[in-house]
Amino acid sequence: MTYSLAGVDIKAGERAVDLIREHARSTFGPETLSEIGSFGALFAPDLTGISEPVLVSSADGVGTKLKLASMTGVHDTVGADLVNHCIDDIITTGARPLFMLDYISTGALSPEIVGEIVKGMVGACRESGVSLIGGETAEMPGFYSPGDYDLAGFIVGVVDRTNIVTGENIQPGDKLIGLKSNGLHTNGYTLARRVLFDHAKLEPSTNVDELGCNVGEALMRVHISYAGVVKAAVNVLGKDLKGMAHITGGGIRGNLSRIIPDGMVAHVNPSAWTAPPIFSFIQNKGDIAEAEMYRAFNMGIGYIIVVSEEKATDILKLEGAREHGATIIGEVRNLAGTKSVDSAPQNAKASVSKVSILNIDN
Repeated sequence: MTYSLAGVDIKAGERAVDLIREHARSTFGPETLSEIGSFGALFAPDLTGISEPVLVSSADGVGTKLKLASMTGVHDTVGADLVNHCIDDIITTGARPLFMLDYISTGALSPEIVGEIVKGMVGACRESGVSLIGGETAEMPGFYSPGDYDLAGFIVGVVDRTNIVTGENIQPGDKLIGLKSNGLHTNGYTLARRVLFDHAKLEPSTNVDELGCNVGEALMRVHISYAGVVKAAVNVLGKDLKGMAHITGGGIRGNLSRIIPDGMVAHVNPSAWTAPPIFSFIQNKGDIAEAEMYRAFNMGIGYIIVVSEEKATDILKLEGAREHGATIIGEVRNLAGTKSVDSAPQNAKASVSKVSILNIDN
């Protein structure tokens, strides 16, 4: 009996590391002090101009979008999804992303698939100036079904303590600036797969006129990174930038409510933007209630910036704002007189009632 006969191919692991090293080196800058394959990755950040540096970190995954990657045979895009999701999480604090590590686990290691995943991660890292400095590739036979793998990312950034964006300065009258998504990003895929593949009996290769592509292409669109326009907003507005929310699992309500102070409510008007057609397609195929759609999906808004009414036009004029379809989608008001969401569990009403979506909640 050998380790290989037991299901772990050490040579495949070594080939995968060689492919990863080749890709990851292209993200290295002078701040990266170690090579891929060392026991611990070394990074010496340039803290010039930061008087009191605070590290910001996050960990996330791509969820069951990985099933679509296996169904379509396209694996580089989920690598980019992972990076951009992690970046969008930490830039809500005003942070500059520094470096990232990844974790890939599978039942039977395919160096080629791992290489494709990392290739996608590297491309997204380079676009946002992030170093991919290390990670782990685990072969776990008997734990995953054939062809399945899991993917997780861990990111670290830095922000000056005096410039941290928390939402605590949000006031009634502040405007909500929405940046558009290009589709589901990395959330809601369990429901989407159940509706489109199990219920509607479609295939990823099924062409749909209203989508302008096949189902797989619509679902596999890469999660957008909003790092460029957010960096510009931080530089231009400073403390006038009140709060930011990355719209992921839980939709607009579940994520925007995390930054709205007690005693206030964010009123969102869905008529202010047009969602990509994939959302209405899923809704119609699954006969899904509007409220459930807003609970499961981002519904066309991937990121929200909160600013004073006087500064709202400054955001709309920023470089990259037009590219992301920046538009005013609502405003913050006092909570008094706002009706709570009766369908929410009692222990969730306090946070849920901080966001009201027009024609969905009333």
